[in-house]
Amino acid sequence: MNKPELLAPAGSFEKAKTAFRYGADAVYCGTGSLSLRSRAEVDDNELAKTIEYAHSIGKKVYAAINIYAWDEFYDEIKKQAKMLNDMKVDGIIASDGGVIEILKEYAPDVDIHISTQANTVSYHSANFWYKNGAKRVILGREMNKEQIRQIMENKPQGLEVEIFVHGAICFGYSGRCFLSDFLASRSANLGDCAQSCRWAYNVYVEEHNNPGNLMPVEYDEKGTYIFSSKDLCLIKEIPEIIEMGIDSLKIEGRLKTEYYLASVVNAYRNAIDDYMKNPKEYDYTKYLNELEKTKTRGLTTFYFNDRNNKDFQEYDGKQYNPDYEFGGKVLEYNEDKSIIEIRNKLMVGDTMEIQIPNNINTYEFKIDKLWDTETDEEVEFVNPGKAGQSIKMKLPIKCENGWILRRKKMSH
Repeated sequence: MNKPELLAPAGSFEKAKTAFRYGADAVYCGTGSLSLRSRAEVDDNELAKTIEYAHSIGKKVYAAINIYAWDEFYDEIKKQAKMLNDMKVDGIIASDGGVIEILKEYAPDVDIHISTQANTVSYHSANFWYKNGAKRVILGREMNKEQIRQIMENKPQGLEVEIFVHGAICFGYSGRCFLSDFLASRSANLGDCAQSCRWAYNVYVEEHNNPGNLMPVEYDEKGTYIFSSKDLCLIKEIPEIIEMGIDSLKIEGRLKTEYYLASVVNAYRNAIDDYMKNPKEYDYTKYLNELEKTKTRGLTTFYFNDRNNKDFQEYDGKQYNPDYEFGGKVLEYNEDKSIIEIRNKLMVGDTMEIQIPNNINTYEFKIDKLWDTETDEEVEFVNPGKAGQSIKMKLPIKCENGWILRRKKMSH
């Protein structure tokens, strides 16, 4: 039984460090406008820093050039491929056959990973990509476990397989959707998705005998988010996934916060490690409880257990957590007064949780006192008025710089 890689998103160098700190074996980043999250791009200097840092601690970085490219993109793709080859990135994620041919020529030292955008849903397709230079295939999220198992049993021995285990599910087939381009002139296939499937819609029917007269289709208070889905969560299925021999378990979310990364990566890190140590005592509930504190939508296993599952629509359209939020990050630990970068309003009396790397249990405490970072005067509360704003507080246990604090919501 091999331990799978835990792969996390990294929309910036700081997010990459957080992902590694909380247990990721590897991260994946965007490359400017040539990945499918152009709003989470990592500039060349940040990417170089991320790769250098990752390699210094024995971790890996994968870069995405997974757009479906028009011909006018190829000069830039050649430059990016050569740059990534020089940077010694560990893998390039791509989906377009033309892009993959460029990678073989301009990034010959880098492994090619076939993006989920390529819709690999059979071992025949997996074999095709292996013959055409792929080191890894990232399977479509629409597959169930029997289909994944069939690929694992019939794929070439040297081909790695990666699956998504947590995060947003796309309305389109493995992300290949034209809705955003049609409604907002922002192409999902070129990395600029407007997330049109998360919008609220009103539906009208034209009267048969009265053309032009539109009758609204009435919904209850939950029925207007007709395309929006819950988030994938396979924490309960970790034992089956590991036993299948999957090589890499992927978390979605390059646009998510460091708080989200710390929570989700830590939960899956502990789940994988605990199962590997003692398979018979695997109890998913403690990891799920931690993920519930972070979720902003409902959670679903999608089609993994049942191709006929219909319980993955998010009719509420919610994108917030009513109970917990990102409190802050430890910038500098001191025994008496630590400096905390704040992300939401904090006040004396707030209940906080320290998220400890490699420990599924958080440490809860109440804020007794707050001090202004510059004047060292006591204050009752602080609002995050600007990026990077900080406050001083006493932490009840020894913390390391970069640890994340979660705030339990009250009626501020």
